[in-house]
Amino acid sequence: MKKVVLVTGGSSGIGKSIALQLQGSGYKVYGTSRNPQNYPESPFDLIAMDVQDEDSIRQGISQIIQAESKIDVLINNAGVGITGPMEETPIDAVKNAMDTNFYGPLRVIQAVLPHMRERREGRIINITSIAGYMGLPYRGVYSASKGALEIATEAYRLECAHLNIHFSNVAPGDFATNIAAGRFHAPVTEGSDYAAGYSHTLKLIDDHVDDGNDPIEVAYKIEEILKEQSPGIHYKVGSFMQKFSIVLKKLLPEKTYERMLKKHYGL
Repeated sequence: MKKVVLVTGGSSGIGKSIALQLQGSGYKVYGTSRNPQNYPESPFDLIAMDVQDEDSIRQGISQIIQAESKIDVLINNAGVGITGPMEETPIDAVKNAMDTNFYGPLRVIQAVLPHMRERREGRIINITSIAGYMGLPYRGVYSASKGALEIATEAYRLECAHLNIHFSNVAPGDFATNIAAGRFHAPVTEGSDYAAGYSHTLKLIDDHVDDGNDPIEVAYKIEEILKEQSPGIHYKVGSFMQKFSIVLKKLLPEKTYERMLKKHYGL
């Protein structure tokens, strides 16, 4: 029987690349979208799911279980981008980002785990971000949401090891996707002390995404992980310098690393 894979946020970007790659490799793939009717020509099954809505999640999981009797792999990819000065980012926007990027994956995991526990088998991969390893200027909320998911995955992994359910994180760097189109940008308040730094950082972020590699690289890494009998905890996918930045944070004195980030962002 084919392995059944659920990829949240599968209508575009990294999620779509993952879904297409795994389907081409023989997996039975279900992607999710809040509005699957907008993608009538999707090459794989696309079901309705909003990771902020528990009823929507339950209905989506039930639909797959009824059709396939199982879910072998969950890939939590659905997420939103958010930028802005920490002081000036509206708390409602912070809550929305955390609701999608952190609470959303936890909701989906809680809906899928009972089915995996029953079979004593499963793989869960959470798509986080290299940004989750450091508090980046004007991306602090996004960094925090992805960092929280990294840590939660470690706890899940320990708790579910005896159930033969394996958890892993995959942290991408900057890839050429349409994430910028849906990103929330906190408005710059009049006379803001952060205006210059925020504007400069936004340009850097957009340039990095535009110059990013093909998201198929993330899909290749996911497929490699699924072939591992004993998958690791943390995987990073991105340019050498993006991955090396995490190593530098461990090796360098804190203030030295902070100065390096300030110089990179022109702060």
